[in-house]
Amino acid sequence: MELKGYYLDGKTAERKDVIVWVEITGLAIDLPRGGRLSWPYGEIRQNRDFSDPGQIRLEKGGAIPETIVVPREAFLIALKRVFPGRRLPFHDFAPRSQRLVCALFAGLGTVGIIASLYLWGIPLLSAWAASRVPVSWEESLGRSVVESLAPVAARCSDSGSVLFIQEIVDTLSASLPHRPYKFQIIVIDVPEVNALAAPGGSMVIFRGLLEKVQTTEELAGILSHEMQHILHRHSTRRLLEQASLGLLLGVIVGDTNSAVNIGKEGAGLLGALHYGRQFEEQADAEGMRLILTAGIDPRGMISFFEKIQKEDRKTTAIPAYFSTHPSPESRIERLKILAGDSRNQTFRLLAPYDWKKIQGACGKKPE
Repeated sequence: MELKGYYLDGKTAERKDVIVWVEITGLAIDLPRGGRLSWPYGEIRQNRDFSDPGQIRLEKGGAIPETIVVPREAFLIALKRVFPGRRLPFHDFAPRSQRLVCALFAGLGTVGIIASLYLWGIPLLSAWAASRVPVSWEESLGRSVVESLAPVAARCSDSGSVLFIQEIVDTLSASLPHRPYKFQIIVIDVPEVNALAAPGGSMVIFRGLLEKVQTTEELAGILSHEMQHILHRHSTRRLLEQASLGLLLGVIVGDTNSAVNIGKEGAGLLGALHYGRQFEEQADAEGMRLILTAGIDPRGMISFFEKIQKEDRKTTAIPAYFSTHPSPESRIERLKILAGDSRNQTFRLLAPYDWKKIQGACGKKPE
């Protein structure tokens, strides 16, 4: 049984349409320009943080792995046809967190399990809940967070500058294969070099970050990265992990007020949350892929981090945006690998703009 999917080689951001065959020893992958890859089952792992419930993401290799994405149900049917009545080479296709959470609650009642709940059960329960809540719930959570984190009085009033940034986001969003969120830009008058992705689609850009950015392509790289945190529900998951157990259980049972309550509780935490290396590397990789899919020059994304790296060497004060991110050195190298050789490629020309005007969106003159 053939399955249509797409393949990423782990070296560049190019996404290739492929045909995947489920065989007795592993998966065979037919590439679009000829050639076939063989993936033995023993070398394949499932990415259980993948946010699309209709597809399954399989990986092979190291830190930046080869990846294939295929329809979940069709893949499971194909496996059962190849292994009728036998143990499948893959286990349950529900996310690992869901299986562990079910096992956890089935055995609640002892002090040891209750202790385990706080040590690792809540993160697993949060991951499961984050993957299951509807977009409308995330939007409600995001509104609650943004109302506290970026009140109207703190927002910058230059509508022209905000609209221009929104145009960049819309350009990126148009290149997404699946668009469950309506992305919205909010600029606030805060001097920190920072940007935050709230659940449900809102992105808060700090004035200090705009004062560091010099080109449209640099800003597009930052926005593309933040969009990935929303698309993969990283912010939602981290806020759920920080919520009290009572609020978290409210999410599970469908309490309609849970989003607002968690938003009020977690608004002050969003700016200080560490996504962790795995989430940041995923946002970098998928963000670069989106930049290339949209036809935007990837060198802008890289140049911004190189600029920050140079400034970082001159001072011990790390900008807020990078205190919760991997080191600039390691991420620059990964981004260069993903971007490939872009020197002779032709890219979309994003609309030029007066960057002094953008940097003065909050009525402050850039230094």
